[in-house]
Amino acid sequence: MRIQHAEYRTTIPQVAPQSIQICPHCSLSIRGAVLFFLSLCGVSLGFAGFMAYRGFWPVLPFAGLEMAFLGWALMVSMARRHHWETITVTEADVSVELHDRQHSVQHVFPRHWAQVKLRRPASRLHPSRLLIESHGRQCELGSFLTEAERSGLALQLQRLIGRINESPSLV
Repeated sequence: MRIQHAEYRTTIPQVAPQSIQICPHCSLSIRGAVLFFLSLCGVSLGFAGFMAYRGFWPVLPFAGLEMAFLGWALMVSMARRHHWETITVTEADVSVELHDRQHSVQHVFPRHWAQVKLRRPASRLHPSRLLIESHGRQCELGSFLTEAERSGLALQLQRLIGRINESPSLV
């Protein structure tokens, strides 16, 4: 007598992961930043040169320092263009990828235990903080967003992730 083993396969419909990508709004182009910087340098250093010619030479180094600081601030502002965050929600987990020009960091949380929290600021002048937390770990999202954008993202993530012990359908 021969026994055959039947092979049973069940197919669970795979739901496509939901992905959200956020990045800072940087409307100033590189060309615009260079033109802005050169025009301010021309005005500031031109005025400082005129004042130095009239005998007020201490103005010149301060104008140079002012333009150096402005150049540094523009460079930092332009570097924000290369920051973005990607939140991917699957049936099993929530993945948060933080990117900038040199680094990429990924945080993965089990979806069933993940919590989305919008923490109020300690002071009225500080922004709120949007966090995804699970098992004592947390990841801050959207630090560059406005309050309204951060609140909207929190609501969207709460609908996708659900409350603790709850995993709503991604369909």
